[in-house]
Amino acid sequence: MTRNAAIVGWAHSPFGKLDDPDVESLIGRVAGAALDHAGVTADDVDLVTVGVYNNGFSRQGFDAALVGAAVPELAPVPAVHLENACATGSAALNAALDFIESGRGRIALVVGAEKMTATSTAEVGEILLSACYRPEEAAVDAGFAGIFGKIAANYFQRHGDRSAELAMIAAKNHENGVLNPFAHMRKDFGFDFCNTVSERNPIVAGPLRRTDCSLVSDGAAALVVADAETAATLARTVAIRARVQANDHLPLSRRDPIAFDGAHRAWRGALAAAGLAIDDLDLVETHDCFTIAEMIEYEAMGLAAPGEGWKVAREGATRRGGRLPVNLSGGLKSKGHPIGATGVSQHVMAAMQLAGEAGDMQLDGARLAGVFNMGGAAVASYVSILERVR
Repeated sequence: MTRNAAIVGWAHSPFGKLDDPDVESLIGRVAGAALDHAGVTADDVDLVTVGVYNNGFSRQGFDAALVGAAVPELAPVPAVHLENACATGSAALNAALDFIESGRGRIALVVGAEKMTATSTAEVGEILLSACYRPEEAAVDAGFAGIFGKIAANYFQRHGDRSAELAMIAAKNHENGVLNPFAHMRKDFGFDFCNTVSERNPIVAGPLRRTDCSLVSDGAAALVVADAETAATLARTVAIRARVQANDHLPLSRRDPIAFDGAHRAWRGALAAAGLAIDDLDLVETHDCFTIAEMIEYEAMGLAAPGEGWKVAREGATRRGGRLPVNLSGGLKSKGHPIGATGVSQHVMAAMQLAGEAGDMQLDGARLAGVFNMGGAAVASYVSILERVR
């Protein structure tokens, strides 16, 4: 058994257009619930890390202190706010794991949250563009979807029109999302709808259709992590067998935009640290902010050679029952993408599978899982390898 820190409890709100008025309310949904699930109290917590992107979604800052506002028992606990674009949640988790594994504490609470739907569509697009390199990329049409529209167009130029394969990815994730009670959109659209441009599924940017783009959502998720000794005294243990962060250039002009080299290095490093190959994993939760991202991530994780990720989609290798099921939760595409909550949510979804607590989503016999979360257009890449202990 690994001596690394472990996940010992979690909580997850529904994702979608929620009645919660603000991030504090969303945090309040999950912080105490995660402690209850782990079987610990606020007095046991040595650190709270908080992932909230914000950057204009709310006038309220000082997000770390909102945990104590939402759950007064946690107000005396040291708390810190992390932000790393769409990888904000994973940044918060990694900071908590660093704290635990350094020996500075035994239990940490990780909370990720975002309130996005109270902001207009135009404002959302402008806020999200803060995750691109504004001097060169801020003028792109359709906000961040325009960035990935350019990536998709570039991929198609080199490797052929792969719109059908993107639709296969979208259809797969929506089919999976039907089984996820937390998902923003629990509707199976099917391949034909996802592959057809229509009034209900228009082109958004470049070759990307609406069904190729993740949802603007509200939501929150939380994890309790503990050192190995403490985890052994609690009801469940999902070990963090390995974790790696890798970065790449922020400006797309300084790298091959369809290579996702940072993602590849993160996957390679995490699998090597875990002593595993990609085929040893039972499932993966990956960052499908856009379907083209998931397709290129197949290449980054080693399921396909560069330029051949579309073959993985066409062969059905990442469907439930395939070679490596990807996004059994529905992914960002169906589950939703409240920025600060996403990385935490992905780890909750994987941990639920490994603990046998995934309900209708459950994959029988799941023992090892990979999680990939990225900030920006594959700028900050995080990979975790999770292992069921008990």
